[in-house]
Amino acid sequence: MITATLVPDLVLGAVEIEPTERGLRPHRLPRRVRVRDADPQLTLMEAQPSGVRLRFATSATVAALELHTTRVAYRGFARPRGAVDVVIDGTSAGTQVLSGGDALELDMQTGATTLVTGGPDTVEVSLPGQGEKTVELWLPHNEQVEIVSLRADAPVRPAPSTDPVWLHHGSSISHGSNASTPTGIWPVVAARRAGVNLQNLGLGGSALVDPFLARVMRDTPADLISVKLGINVVNLDAMRVRSFVPAVHGFLDTIRDGHPETPLLLVSPIFCGIHENTPGPGAVDPVAAASGETRFIATGTPGDTSAGRLTLEVIREALKRVVAARADDPHLHYLDGLDLYGLEDAEDLPLLDALHPGPEAHALIGARFADRVLRPGGLMRPHGV
Repeated sequence: MITATLVPDLVLGAVEIEPTERGLRPHRLPRRVRVRDADPQLTLMEAQPSGVRLRFATSATVAALELHTTRVAYRGFARPRGAVDVVIDGTSAGTQVLSGGDALELDMQTGATTLVTGGPDTVEVSLPGQGEKTVELWLPHNEQVEIVSLRADAPVRPAPSTDPVWLHHGSSISHGSNASTPTGIWPVVAARRAGVNLQNLGLGGSALVDPFLARVMRDTPADLISVKLGINVVNLDAMRVRSFVPAVHGFLDTIRDGHPETPLLLVSPIFCGIHENTPGPGAVDPVAAASGETRFIATGTPGDTSAGRLTLEVIREALKRVVAARADDPHLHYLDGLDLYGLEDAEDLPLLDALHPGPEAHALIGARFADRVLRPGGLMRPHGV
């Protein structure tokens, strides 16, 4: 077996690659943001490589990727492990669920955190057939990763994508919460269906109209850009209408400073019953927690919007007004999140924890987004583009 040199060009979907004692750690936010602007939640989320993959060309018949992961675990709660998805010449070729790595185990009653150490995982990939193949190894969307080594029985070389770059920002739903595999999160489903090169800035709990995130998007090369806002602002009870609307305008203004004519889509929240007409903050349901289940509730008063408190219904109307006020921007578009996942969808495919879609709903949202937005003839890709 030949050990490949771990060069950043092997990795797609990351903003920066940090050398570590073990190998390489992909980051989805640049160091300047991690050092100055990131709170503990964002620090955890940006290092989970949602949408990040190794992409290489090789004539090898077998390859092996060694990883060391770090995951967040909650004492008393079972959480699915991360996985690596294998794609060969664009076709899915299997999933390997991880079993090793370290765990940051959090006691939700005391707040204490314990580090439980473990060893690396090795993902072995069979590459049948003759000739050169393009291989993608999609990293777990829900665990931090260090890439330790890549070995194969023939040389490998980076295989950069020539597809249009789609830069997307959103909440834990875009990050992939409750999806079962890294290619099962809705942005990856959409990107693969539409033939675009995803850079995913879906960041669990952190789609908060932060100015530094807009600057990251301003400075990141992209052919298509989408911003999905609302649910985190509501479930943190972070703003009122008066502050939310100008913050969104400022967010879009900053993106436009670097991408004055790039197709830009503003997406409102998908259906979420607990917050449709009830402000936040959101919380873990203590009754469900007592039985070892994770379920979320809204702790605000239903209908309490007279003082500008935000619900998902209020947010959708506010985002419509933002786009209408920017009618002089012919490249700005709006998509109602209910067109991706609405009340009827919630009845057929309920949010598993009352907040995040499950695997089937991720697939549905991704397919709809690809067809309505990303494919030729969609909102951001006119025919011939």
